[in-house]
Amino acid sequence: MHIDQDQLYKFIIDSGLISKEEYEIIKQKAGEKGEDIQDMLMAQGKITEDDFLRMRAYLVGIPFVDLSKMIVSLDTLSLIPEPIARKHNIVAFSKKDDYLEVGLMDGNDLNAIDFIKKKTGLRVLPRLTNSASIKNLLMQYQKSLKADFGDIIQKEASNLKLLNNDDGIDSESVDDLKKMADDLPVIKIVETLLNHAVIQGVSDIHIEHGDTNTIIRYRIDGMLHDAMILPKNSGPSITARIKVLANLKLDEKRLPQDGRFKIDLNGEKVSFRVSILPTYYGEKIVMRLLRESVSGFTLEGLGFHGQALEDMHDALNYSEGMILTTGPTGSGKTTTLYTMLDILNTPDVNISTVEDPIEYQIKRINQTQIRSDIGFTFASGLRSLLRQDPDIIMVGEIRDNETASLAINAALTGHLVLSTLHTNSAAGAVPRLMDMKCEPFLLVSTIKIIIAQRLVRRLSETKTQYFLSDAELGQLGKKIDLDRVLGFIKKENLIDQNVTWKQIPFYKPTVIDETNDGYKGRVGIHEALKVTSAVKELIIRNATADEIQEQAKKDGMLTMLEDGIFQCVQGMTSIEEVLRVAND
Repeated sequence: MHIDQDQLYKFIIDSGLISKEEYEIIKQKAGEKGEDIQDMLMAQGKITEDDFLRMRAYLVGIPFVDLSKMIVSLDTLSLIPEPIARKHNIVAFSKKDDYLEVGLMDGNDLNAIDFIKKKTGLRVLPRLTNSASIKNLLMQYQKSLKADFGDIIQKEASNLKLLNNDDGIDSESVDDLKKMADDLPVIKIVETLLNHAVIQGVSDIHIEHGDTNTIIRYRIDGMLHDAMILPKNSGPSITARIKVLANLKLDEKRLPQDGRFKIDLNGEKVSFRVSILPTYYGEKIVMRLLRESVSGFTLEGLGFHGQALEDMHDALNYSEGMILTTGPTGSGKTTTLYTMLDILNTPDVNISTVEDPIEYQIKRINQTQIRSDIGFTFASGLRSLLRQDPDIIMVGEIRDNETASLAINAALTGHLVLSTLHTNSAAGAVPRLMDMKCEPFLLVSTIKIIIAQRLVRRLSETKTQYFLSDAELGQLGKKIDLDRVLGFIKKENLIDQNVTWKQIPFYKPTVIDETNDGYKGRVGIHEALKVTSAVKELIIRNATADEIQEQAKKDGMLTMLEDGIFQCVQGMTSIEEVLRVAND
């Protein structure tokens, strides 16, 4: 089933999905950046994954199937062990008589097909499918995994050794604590806990100790959920095991500790950033999951569109100046910065960063981790970077006057500087920088664009359509200018020009069970404040954030709340979710 790549791309060009000229340009760029042509074509929206796979299926003469919404019985699914399915991206979806239909993404993976033939004793009929289909069926393994997880906890928790003392430092020696952490039951519990969290798409794991039990909570799509309640005696052992993994002091229970470790789950490398804080009943642990393989983001994929998208690309074309992203912790600022760096990352520029922490590793970018405990701060790191002949600098966060001053000076002296601030709105970044003793005339000379953002949960495919009533329109009209937003929607041709609000469909989540609340994944809502001449005049005369925002709206900026409603019209999220996140 081997496919000649030249033949495949000739077929794509002949199909009219992309011109030969466009293909040659992208092929050259892919060669320069060392990337796969297929990935770059998809990243630029020239062709979809389904287009590629359907053409591959046509050329090799096997059917293409879409399994993204199919529910498969556990008996059929389990014919292929979950580790094999995940490693080879191959899933069983139909069994009839003596043959088994399997969906796979790589038609050349003959070893996996032979393994399944030998294991099941059935004739295997391969079908090409897409990543959404594979992901859907892999997620269906989770119910059995959750049951296995519960079984392991029930079986192993009773075997855990109880070594705990509430006086701050255990009376046992460090060797005793190490033995507890290396006890086989706790190793199994922690390993299963981490693997389950990765498969579930968890962003944070919370381990909290109470008077009678230990509670495990997962943050999924920004929302915390109880994942497991464990016996109280399991808490000290789990804490000790995580301290060993993160190379922290086992016998220190009075002071906070921070560490990091990494696991490899079926080829996917995931880092865990560990924070331990003493509480009344024990040490609370929060672990942030950082997937090192995350890549391929685009500004469009993050939710940018229209004028905001154009303004961002314009700002990225400057060789000097400053681009700022703002928002609270966990609003996706760093992901937006990394996406912009990926766009700027070409062989003819030197890109350097100072970060805390380094969340994703990017090829050809020099990333530096700050160490405040030894005096290596954002300010000192930035000062050192300026002696490294950089073209583009990314500062993880502007926290103080010195860092702000250095960043502005770097932007004034021929560098493009990207950074983040903690403010609630794009306009709020200006008075925040002035509070850091930054002169207004320097701000107008350097800042090109300020992006504020939040993350809202994305509706799953099983959403419910409805139309707004007069009362609902009245309530919404109190929060946004409906006519203004309708104008933006029509400008981007999402609806016909003569459509009214009453004719626009909106969507609500369809709750299926306690594990599926109708949302899956998250998307950004943004406001992009371009520093126009009118905005510069306001900054020079120390205008308030409200005055700057009003001028930005006159210049064509959508506020975050308005952009959220725009995303609702596209069917990406619900009005309730937007109001929950962006209703200041």
